[in-house]
Amino acid sequence: MTEEPKKGDDNATTDIYNVEAADIILNEAQALPVTEAAPIYEQLLCTFPTAAKYWKQYVEAYMAINNDEVTKQIFSRCLLNCLQISLWRCYISFIRKVNEKKGPEGVEETKKAFDFMLNYVGYDIASGPVWLEYIAFLKSLPAKTAQEESHHMTSVRKVYQRAIVTPTHHVEQLWKDYENFENTVSRALAKGLLSEYQPKFNSAKAVYRERKKHVDEIDWNMLAVPPTGSYKEEQQCMAWKRLLIFEKGNPQRIDTASANRRITFTYEQSLMYLYHYPDLWYDYATWHANSGSVDSAIKIFQRALKAVPDSELLKYAYAELEESRGAIQPAKKIYESLLASSSNTMSLAHIQFIRFIRRTEGVEAARKYFLDARKSLSCTYHVFVAYAMMVFCVDKDPKAAHNIFEAGLKKFMNEPGYILEYADFLCRLNDDRNVRALFERALSSLPPEKSVEIWIRFCQFEQTYGDLTSVLKVEQRKKEALSRSVEEGSTVSENTLYDVISRYSFMDLWPCSSKDLDHLARQEWLVKNINRRGDKSNLLNGANITEKGSVGLMTNSKVLPPSAKVVYPDTARMVIYDPRQTLGSETASTSASGLSLVGSGLKAFDDILKVISPTLAAFITNIPPVEGPSPDIDVVLSILLQSSIPTGQTGKPATSHQQMPGGPGPTTSDHSGSIKTRMNSGPPHRLPRDGHSGKRKDLDRQEDDESTTVQSRPLPRDVFRLRQIHRSRGRSTSQTGSAASGGSAFSGDQSVSSTD
Repeated sequence: MTEEPKKGDDNATTDIYNVEAADIILNEAQALPVTEAAPIYEQLLCTFPTAAKYWKQYVEAYMAINNDEVTKQIFSRCLLNCLQISLWRCYISFIRKVNEKKGPEGVEETKKAFDFMLNYVGYDIASGPVWLEYIAFLKSLPAKTAQEESHHMTSVRKVYQRAIVTPTHHVEQLWKDYENFENTVSRALAKGLLSEYQPKFNSAKAVYRERKKHVDEIDWNMLAVPPTGSYKEEQQCMAWKRLLIFEKGNPQRIDTASANRRITFTYEQSLMYLYHYPDLWYDYATWHANSGSVDSAIKIFQRALKAVPDSELLKYAYAELEESRGAIQPAKKIYESLLASSSNTMSLAHIQFIRFIRRTEGVEAARKYFLDARKSLSCTYHVFVAYAMMVFCVDKDPKAAHNIFEAGLKKFMNEPGYILEYADFLCRLNDDRNVRALFERALSSLPPEKSVEIWIRFCQFEQTYGDLTSVLKVEQRKKEALSRSVEEGSTVSENTLYDVISRYSFMDLWPCSSKDLDHLARQEWLVKNINRRGDKSNLLNGANITEKGSVGLMTNSKVLPPSAKVVYPDTARMVIYDPRQTLGSETASTSASGLSLVGSGLKAFDDILKVISPTLAAFITNIPPVEGPSPDIDVVLSILLQSSIPTGQTGKPATSHQQMPGGPGPTTSDHSGSIKTRMNSGPPHRLPRDGHSGKRKDLDRQEDDESTTVQSRPLPRDVFRLRQIHRSRGRSTSQTGSAASGGSAFSGDQSVSSTD
């Protein structure tokens, strides 16, 4: 038997962009001989071609065995695509090692390598060590003559002057070293040079501080993977774009050529991490084109299509750039590649290619291609519509366009979208007779469920071109036809005010207010759902809800105004809330009274009634059913204060603050109707519980008024006030026992009955 693959291994094989799996494979390759590890590196780098750390480990494996030829080949493949300081410093170490024993020739090769490196990565904020290393290398060169020494000093000065105007982490150290260098060479000359470069250095130092804020937001260990929409990816993308905006602003006010080189470097660095983002490639190419370098933009598009080969947007943008500069044949090849690869949007590729041929080769070439494209199995009605409208609008030939629509009608009679486009075309021609004939032909062949849009457009057409008799006739036919396709019990065939709204509206002008529209939608929903089974109170309370696709919206031939566009839930799927139905996998917790609570409900309703006091049990049994979330504590207390519950033996009080759900028993409270309405309309607004002077005065007045009963007073909304009233009434009736002992137990107060 073979061992089943582990879950991690399966993910590694199915997801080639699994970063964790790639790091594991890389660590394993590091322990293998280079001949065995090379295929692993190649596979990883095929997936992550801009991963500088992978390239660095790969090339170091060959440097360790002194295989200079392969090392050079690897560097030539990765350096220009991976502008990372650590990789380039590895390159310069290799160059210095190779040329250290070649004498003057080796020195020149090393200097060229340093200049080559600084031209590409010298703008990096972390390039300070590279500048220092180059300067130290130049200072270490021997000078046999005064002329050579002068030449070396000049070379060192130029490198210093380039370094101190570059915003890097080491810019201040470089400035101090430069001051010491100039003062060592010539104090007289140093004063003039330092005063000249002091403002440039200050500007570079100020820009460094701002650049560092943007750079610190970037994750330099991130690998380039296709965008998944994760928060981290979006944050990194925005961080790079903010850095690009900063660099494009030229904060240092340097010359245009130098500023463009810095922007180019930033784009190239960002593509190491956002390699699969087509918008960044497009932005990079467009920036080059707007800067006047169209050839560079073309090269960027070519690189982009290698990075994101499935991006049709980049192909269209590339073809557009080629066409704009007069390169017709390259643009045509791009369109042909779209036709060869666009399986999902083949019709769109046909349409765009027809337009391209019409622009570049003329009317006959476009017509010839259309005749070939219409025979393709992938050709949809969109191609007929696009070509017909091109002939009508661009070629100014309505007769030919009419013939194209008629030819397409034989193939796409069952497509409502095509019928509507054809009808719009005929309306442009004011050919109302053929429009009516088209609608009649389509409605006679389409099933009712696919003819809704046709009927709506037919009604709109009659409202514009017909008289009142024809309008009413078509609307009645529409109701009769659609009534066969909707559910039983609906009232589609009945006339409603929606029909009047449809007939007497124009654009965004309506013959009624938004309030009237909301009222009509509510009434329409009620009529549609009046025969549905279920609690009538649920139906009435859900009457504010307009279902998607309701009769009123279906019969209305226009779109409701923005104020009436409200998305509501489907009340047909709503059920009465019962906490006992949500038990199971939720975590149970034990209350202070020993009851097992699960989630937001109680584990067993009958068990609860056994352990609580009879008074509280009678209260819970008599409260009305809860149609929604658990009742608000203020509402429960108000019911308690108004209930005439017989006094029983007080049991162990429940100290849990879990809100009790309404039981399934029938309600006997006189206040059930009002309380039920309050529960359905949502929990009442709770006032703050801290004691204010106004509340205390009101409470004192209520306590002094002995002639007013609790039942006759308006219910207070503050819980603190409710409890104070209850306690004052409890003291006055202590000889006969407290009738509300269950209420105090429910509210969490310990109560002891005075009866034996």
